[in-house]
Amino acid sequence: MIRLCCWYVLTCLLLGGTAEVLAVAADASVQAIQTGERLTYDISWLNILAGTAVMEVLPDGTAGDRSRAKLITTAQSRPAISKFFPVDNRVESEFDLRTQLPQHMVFHRREGKNREDIEYTFHHAEGTVTAVRQGTTETVPIPAGTQDLISCLYYVRHQLPMTPGASLMLNVYHDKKNRQVEVRVENIETLEGTWGRLETAQVVVIMPFKGLFINKGNIRVWFTTDERRIPVRMKAKVIIGAITADLVNGFPTGKGPP
Repeated sequence: MIRLCCWYVLTCLLLGGTAEVLAVAADASVQAIQTGERLTYDISWLNILAGTAVMEVLPDGTAGDRSRAKLITTAQSRPAISKFFPVDNRVESEFDLRTQLPQHMVFHRREGKNREDIEYTFHHAEGTVTAVRQGTTETVPIPAGTQDLISCLYYVRHQLPMTPGASLMLNVYHDKKNRQVEVRVENIETLEGTWGRLETAQVVVIMPFKGLFINKGNIRVWFTTDERRIPVRMKAKVIIGAITADLVNGFPTGKGPP
């Protein structure tokens, strides 16, 4: 059976027209992370609407601190699917917009009869992460620049040039292991959907672990090529068929696709 968005990665986002742009990294022209962003996706499997995923970017709650944000992703199965395999997952990641690094992540996993809470605290200066899982706490080394299950998507949105052939490597700490993930732009493609007709970059994500879905092979994400780099579609092969997530709500008022 499908396993919707552990990460998220389908976690996802309504972008308010008055959303405040946060200062992210060196290239001020890239505004891929904004508070108030909320993207909503329909998740389908074998042409069956299976669930909904929402990704949000919120202030981290610290008064006056504009350098941090809270990335929240939720995934829920539809009632018809929940009768057989209910999913109600929530991931929260505290993200430093200056360093583009996660600080703390909590994953509340509710899939079928499985209930699990996972917590990671990143100590980037020391090169370690402290993981709390099933009552066990351990601190393990991580490479510089390590991302978590959700922050990696936002990092890619900001860092990856949306031009064919562009690529990057990053380390993601997930499920007690450091895992190398390769991201590569395959081509530029025009897509049509509820968001209209727009130019996108088709990006392949070589995922050596189960993240967003129980996937077989790579995941493909279609990002808009404008400064927002919004993921409008995500697709992953599973044991039978493929799971697709299509954006159904999220473009800012007055800033829709051309």
